Amino acid sequence: MLQTADAGQTEDGALVRRAQAGDAEAFGLLVERYMRRAYFAALALVSRREDALDLSQEAFARAFLARRSIDPERPFYAWLYQILRRLCFNFLRDRRTRARTLEAAGTWLADEAAERFRSDPADALARREAQRRVAAAMEALPAREREVLALKEFESLTYREIASLVGIPVGTVMSRLYSARRRLADALEEP
Repeated sequence: MLQTADAGQTEDGALVRRAQAGDAEAFGLLVERYMRRAYFAALALVSRREDALDLSQEAFARAFLARRSIDPERPFYAWLYQILRRLCFNFLRDRRTRARTLEAAGTWLADEAAERFRSDPADALARREAQRRVAAAMEALPAREREVLALKEFESLTYREIASLVGIPVGTVMSRLYSARRRLADALEEP
């Protein structure tokens, strides 16, 4: 797997060099490669699909304008993620609002519980209610905890990878994950 990551980074580096030389198509290939990942990373932070799409597109627009500052030897997505992360946190701070749903998180956490409710309409209603509760619990998490939880659970990153992307020590990643999981468990306990 490390070889695959290294090969992808090498290929990204070549695309970055081409983009820096003025090849817009090369940058377009980077957008195609990472747009979905950037969108879901933004969605985990801001919760609303429209906002996540706007922010991920804005991150790529800013990356394009700053493409000459990209180090082709470093992972492109890590650099892009820093732009995206700043945009998302600024968005949350400026709007002083949290979005109403986090459908991806609701689906992710409710899937196991929903397995037993697949057969009839009452079960479907219970499944939707479970998804709503999970989305509300995720939405209630502090943004920094929601961020590390999403990177761990949605992107399956290691503690070290999360620490590198977010720019915090591994211990802080572990602490935020513990706190996020504890808050979720408390919020999802049966009344």
